[in-house]
Amino acid sequence: MTIAIRPETPADHAAIYDITKRAFAPMPYSDGDEQDLIDRLRNASALAISLVAEQDGAVVGQVTFTEAFAADGSDGWYALGPVAVEPELQSRKIGAQLIEAGIALLCERGAAGCVLVGNPAYYGRFGFKPFPELCPKGEPTESFQILPLGVAGPSAVISFHPLFHSDQQ
Repeated sequence: MTIAIRPETPADHAAIYDITKRAFAPMPYSDGDEQDLIDRLRNASALAISLVAEQDGAVVGQVTFTEAFAADGSDGWYALGPVAVEPELQSRKIGAQLIEAGIALLCERGAAGCVLVGNPAYYGRFGFKPFPELCPKGEPTESFQILPLGVAGPSAVISFHPLFHSDQQ
């Protein structure tokens, strides 16, 4: 199975919505609105990177990265997520390919680092490490992680885009 990773296009939006909705539906930690979050971020021009995985001409996965905000005002921080893969194709490293491609683009941009809320056992393989002491208020400290890229380590709380905590269009 050959997977091509590429930037999203407007023609991909419906497929991204559907894949994300189906991928997160069975997840106990999901609020069920991840697909709507992507649309809100896209509509606000807040998607810094949005990549899709394509197989045989069909979109089978996606990952988004948005700007994140450091309390000390430092620039170059991003947040990873959501990332979703067609349920029947999960566990085939498609999500990993999407994440690795996105991180490579962040490195090309000279990013300071990337934050996320997710499973430490999974995201640790990409270099993310728990930073509970720098977890933004309202986020789960046990799953808040940071991947330093252009800095030795973070020195301030890094917060997600405000739309992560809003259901407004």
